Amino acid sequence: MPTYTAPLKDMQFVIRELAGLDEIAALPGCAEVSADLVDAVLGEAAKFAQEVLDPLNCSGDKQGARLAGGKVIAPDGFALAYKQFVAAGWNGLSGQTAFGGQGLPHSVALPVQEMWSSANMAFCLCPMLTAGVLEAVGHHGSAAQQKTFLPKLTSGEWTGTMNLTEPQAGSDLSAVRASAVPEGDHYRIRGTKIFITWGEHEMARNIVHLVLARTPDAPEGVKGISLFIVPKFLVNADGSLGERNEVKCVSIEHKLGIHASPTCVLAYGDDKGAIGYLVGAENRGLEYMFTMMNHARLGVGMEGVALAERACQFALDYAKTRVQGREIGQRSGDRVTIIHHPDVRRMLMSMRAQTEAMRALAYVAAAALDKSKLHPDEKQRRRQQALVDLLTPIVKGWCTEQAVEIASTGIQVHGGMGFIEETGAAQILRDARITTIYEGTTGIQANDLIGRKVAFEQGATAKAVIAQMRGVVGDLDQQPTLATMRTALVAGVTALETATDWLVATFPAKPAMATAAAVPYLKLFGTVAGGWQMARAALVAQKQLAAGQGDAGFYRAKIASALFYAGHILPQASALGHTVINGSASTLALDVADF
Repeated sequence: MPTYTAPLKDMQFVIRELAGLDEIAALPGCAEVSADLVDAVLGEAAKFAQEVLDPLNCSGDKQGARLAGGKVIAPDGFALAYKQFVAAGWNGLSGQTAFGGQGLPHSVALPVQEMWSSANMAFCLCPMLTAGVLEAVGHHGSAAQQKTFLPKLTSGEWTGTMNLTEPQAGSDLSAVRASAVPEGDHYRIRGTKIFITWGEHEMARNIVHLVLARTPDAPEGVKGISLFIVPKFLVNADGSLGERNEVKCVSIEHKLGIHASPTCVLAYGDDKGAIGYLVGAENRGLEYMFTMMNHARLGVGMEGVALAERACQFALDYAKTRVQGREIGQRSGDRVTIIHHPDVRRMLMSMRAQTEAMRALAYVAAAALDKSKLHPDEKQRRRQQALVDLLTPIVKGWCTEQAVEIASTGIQVHGGMGFIEETGAAQILRDARITTIYEGTTGIQANDLIGRKVAFEQGATAKAVIAQMRGVVGDLDQQPTLATMRTALVAGVTALETATDWLVATFPAKPAMATAAAVPYLKLFGTVAGGWQMARAALVAQKQLAAGQGDAGFYRAKIASALFYAGHILPQASALGHTVINGSASTLALDVADF
């Protein structure tokens, strides 16, 4: 089984040339974010991913997390790896400096997270959720709550979780029934929460749960949900840990993948009730939780990129070493490795091109997130925030859907051996499958995209992005060798623009018709946005080749990937555009009773 190797050269290329490292470095507070610093951070992260996390990926999957004597035990080696992770300061990479973090921008932190997820997604889920808690409490918690919880969460000494859904609720959070009864300076929390990733473990001294619950007089629906901090161990006034709170893990789920990550059922308040502390104001919990969820959605999209990269590496290694058959047209002679066969080359190029497009779009979204927070001009901050809002469901939904497809193709490259667990290819597909569900299914992401992000603002931000895409088409006009990319991108952008206009016109009067086209529209946007980034990459590579600078082989490969994307992936946009505009009627044709 091959070992994971971080694709540092491609990461560095995307950060510098597509995400715009120079623009990030010019933001207030980012003056030290130089190319040398980024390279150093990525290099050290790559070592940790390859030397510490990757060796635990397969063994963790086989052993799995387990519940014993009321305690959740992580697979062998995970606790030591987490201790090393914290000691190296990785947990506080993008944390606020006021609470002990290093304050690096998301443009650096998300690529590092990609490495963690490629090397060992089950492990990475724990610090990823902690980062989300830091975002939510950092934005909405009181000064006292931030002082108590953020330093320990930033360092990684404590970990965090989000507790949203319940057995009867699923994705419908309006059905949440956990209760929160006020009692002095705190509340008593009672109820059951399900699907809590790393909801219980022994790797950290404390776990800080963010819990959605209802106060006694709360209105029905999502408007009656409040957010509470419920620590596993109560925290004394001097910051030391006190008694165990009334929250316990009653079971862990038996899952298709990510076996090393415990997915817990947590019970709150068997006796008096678990002690929780209100975050912000009552009945605004869902609003606050979305701060964490949106952060997590970008993170899950990055998991899609990460697992696609792992699948690429495993498939390529197998294709270069598996000897089978002779080259096409040869009746005699030595047998060759399967990478010599055209269809295997097609599959490998498909995996490679899509993964590069996904990485580029995710990193561009991370750069927009940095600008939305740090840009000195308020109008620019609003503009970048609108871009982040638009791209978040696309990165989350499209990148994870593509990851499943790419992992499946990776199994196909392996042939029958891909279906055998020992190769590791099957684990990648099993692990990837949850990413399209985490933090809201693809359908939920698509509904958010067409409703809040496109129709609500009459397509303003979407059309601004389309205008940027057309600007790249203009640049392609000057490069005859990229003519096929130009042709494919023009067709894709036209399909996206036409579909966007249809959604804006249809949604107000016929929301069901628009919603029936939501997932095809999300895939359309992702496909074209990926082509937009691949075209930008090809233009940079062409310029560097013409100037005789850098690694010529790397730049030629960049252009090859872009042209493959243009020939094989971008043409799907026209079909998706047709589905958006013409497919809703057939989707809704049958009455529910007729199914």
